[in-house]
This record gives sequence, C-alpha cells and structure tokens, in this order.
Amino acid sequence: MSKGNISQFIEKYYKHFNAAALVDAAKDYEKQLQQGSKMLVSLAGAMSTAELGKIFAEMIRQGKVDIISCTGANLEEDVMNLVAHSHYKRVPNYRDLTPQEEWDLLEKGLNRVTDTCIPEEEAFRRIQKHIFEIWKEAEEKDERYLPHEYLYKLLLSGKLEEYYEIDLKDSWMYAAAEKNLPMVVPGWEDSTLGNIFASYCIKGELKTSTMKSGIEYMTFLANWYTDNSKNGIGFFQIGGGIAGDFPICVVPMLYQDLERTDTPFWSYFCQISDSTTSYGSYSGAVPNEKITWGKLDITTPKHIIESDATIVAPLIFAYLLDM
Repeated sequence: MSKGNISQFIEKYYKHFNAAALVDAAKDYEKQLQQGSKMLVSLAGAMSTAELGKIFAEMIRQGKVDIISCTGANLEEDVMNLVAHSHYKRVPNYRDLTPQEEWDLLEKGLNRVTDTCIPEEEAFRRIQKHIFEIWKEAEEKDERYLPHEYLYKLLLSGKLEEYYEIDLKDSWMYAAAEKNLPMVVPGWEDSTLGNIFASYCIKGELKTSTMKSGIEYMTFLANWYTDNSKNGIGFFQIGGGIAGDFPICVVPMLYQDLERTDTPFWSYFCQISDSTTSYGSYSGAVPNEKITWGKLDITTPKHIIESDATIVAPLIFAYLLDM
C-alpha cells in the first residue's frame, strides 16, 4: 500500500536529529509487524487527556498493537474524555496562573494537567455509580478481575452510552475493549478510580480481594510473553515511569528468576521522552543501559526520540497507518 500525504511529508523533510530518529523508529516498528512480531505499547503521562485516542484507537483496530501497558490515569482518563468531553477546560496561559487562580480551578472541580483541566466531578458523577455496581456484582458472585477488565465490562455494558460526548471511534479504550486487548496497568491504585475503590474497601462496602493485584498483572504478562514471543515482541514506550518499567522487566524475570534461559529479549525498542539522562533516572536512561539489565540484546533495534510525545506519537502512528 502506498503511503499517504503525512507519511510522504515525514520521509521528505524529517532527515536529521530527532526528526530522523522518528522516521527510523517508525520504519523499524513497521518491519516488526511485517515479520510477524507482536508489539507492546506503553502509555505514561497524560496521553489520554491529550486525546491520543483519536489515532491510537485506529492503531488498535488495525491490529498494530498487541498489548498495552498504561498508567491507571490513562486507563480512566480515556473513558472520562468519552463521557465528559464538553466539560473539559483548556487554559492556554497556564504558565501565568497564580496560586489563587489554581485554587479557583480546584473549587470549580477542575484538575489541571498543563493546559487542560479535567472535570473529575462531572466525569465521575457519570462513571462511579456504574463501575461500583460492576465491582459489587463481581464480589457477590465471588469473581475477581483486573482493573482494566472491569472498565471493559463497563464500556461494553452500554451503561455509559447516554453520556457519550465524542465519537466512539476516538476512544482507544473502547477499541481495546471490543478486541479484549491484553493489558497491564501497574500502580493502578494511585489513579482516581483506584482511590475510589480503596475508599469503598475502607468503608467496608467492598473487599480488597475483588480487585486483582499488580503481581497478578506480572504473572499474566509472563505467560503472555512466553506464549507470544516466537517471532519477537517489540516495545514502544511513550514517556517513562512505571508504565514502561513494569512490563520491560518481565524478560529478565523470566530469564533470571524463572531460569527460562531460552526467553528471547525484546525484539525492538523505542522510547519517546524528553526526560534528561541523569543519575538513577529510568525515564532518561539511554536504551543501551537496558542491555546490562537483561532486557535488550546487542542486536535489538534501539531508538530514543527526545521530544514531546503528543507531537511525535501521532506522527509515527500516522506513518504506520499509511496516512
């Protein structure tokens, strides 16, 4: 299939430095798919609030993503955007806000992420009752699920349909739910839904055991990696932090702790990050450091694009979608 205008523009003008790194990373991602490799995409930062779903959902639908690792915030914020988009507030002059102006936003129920304020009260007024019912129903049936599985159930139940404020095709979580896409959500407890679930447990309305844990995410990932690594599994990392660190560690865990010495390394690695390389910084570590930790091989294609993921990720996805 011939490439579209965006892809042609990138190939023509993106020749050096981070621009060239973007093209190289996109082409190697494409090679991974062509050779039958699977691809993990990790989402850190506020990518859902940045509306990455507008293009990431299509990546999922077209089978260019095989498993996702994301923060609890990205998990829920895509659903929040789906049901409360009209209540979001953009603040272009966010650098100029005084502490009093920040407080005023808090009193209006607007939590600021850079230039965008998330209307948590409005969003969770539409989500909380329904997700609690799903949690409670599972508990009464003595069933346990992972955090993302509960949200899949909520999205596919139709309970939120009356609240939709964006085109459903722009929700990456709905696209993932439709495909029952494998996912890991490390550190889910620090998200708003995680806090809400904990509050129900403290009040005695839910049991902590109703929610499967991070260890269960890791054991699932270990089995998934083992079952799907015949042709390689690539790692495409947006941002840093736990969304990337958690899943990438499955390889040394399998190789070193389980002594499965035939475990292949990740077959591709790319990170989009503007984090500064510094002492002890995982997010800013150069890819070669991961060789010493048993995550990447000497021959693994390695890319790092030091730029804003809200600019870079859509361009790479556009290239992969032949746009």
